[in-house]
Amino acid sequence: MKLANKIALITGAGSGMGRVASLLFAKEGAKIAAIDIDEKGAQETVRLVEADGGKAIAFKADVSKSADAQAMVATTIAKLGVPNIVYNNAGIEGKAQRIVELADEDFDRVIAINLRGVWLGMKYAIPEMIKNGGGAIVNTASIAGLVGLRNSSAYCAAKAGVIAITKVAALEYGRYNIRVNAICPGAIDTPMVSRIQGGGTMSERAVNRISTLGRIGKPEEIARTALFLASDESSFATGAPFIVDGGWTIG
Repeated sequence: MKLANKIALITGAGSGMGRVASLLFAKEGAKIAAIDIDEKGAQETVRLVEADGGKAIAFKADVSKSADAQAMVATTIAKLGVPNIVYNNAGIEGKAQRIVELADEDFDRVIAINLRGVWLGMKYAIPEMIKNGGGAIVNTASIAGLVGLRNSSAYCAAKAGVIAITKVAALEYGRYNIRVNAICPGAIDTPMVSRIQGGGTMSERAVNRISTLGRIGKPEEIARTALFLASDESSFATGAPFIVDGGWTIG
């Protein structure tokens, strides 16, 4: 197993890519701290992990709040041990509006969850990881951090920030045996993408415009990338944005 005897703290674990990654990481031997603002979602992830023979705990947290971020790390340590893996995956899409139409509070909320949440997750986990001999951090960015998307100024800004902060963290903490990488998904079949589509599915024309493979991605494909980055198989990879987008950003 690729993560035998590891402890993984995963935010946004109550649904989508976070839940799928939690199940995969557990199958590969890790104990899981499933963190989500949706407590029922996190508890369901724990149920699924345990039904498959794994061990997990659920914890409700708003990752944008310093006290919650500190508590999720402390609770993980108290119940499972010091995390060797931190997957800062929690995120929201925010409102689809042009820059001049977007309310201040809507911009701030997207930045708070998608960027500040990643920073706080690292801020409180890294000191414990250093004392424990190091580990791997995976941050969820997006191809939106690499290209401009209309009506997504806050989301693009936040995800570009995640890529930048990932590089900084890799520079600052490589000496402590901590690797930090980011995943930049394209369109993935998750509840978030469904919400963006108004609860429906993408047209064939839309899919072909954003994927040279003629389909959108599956959460399992992102989870396998996260597994690679969390495991020793990526032992020389750090500070990099790993693009998994079906070719969206080629052109």
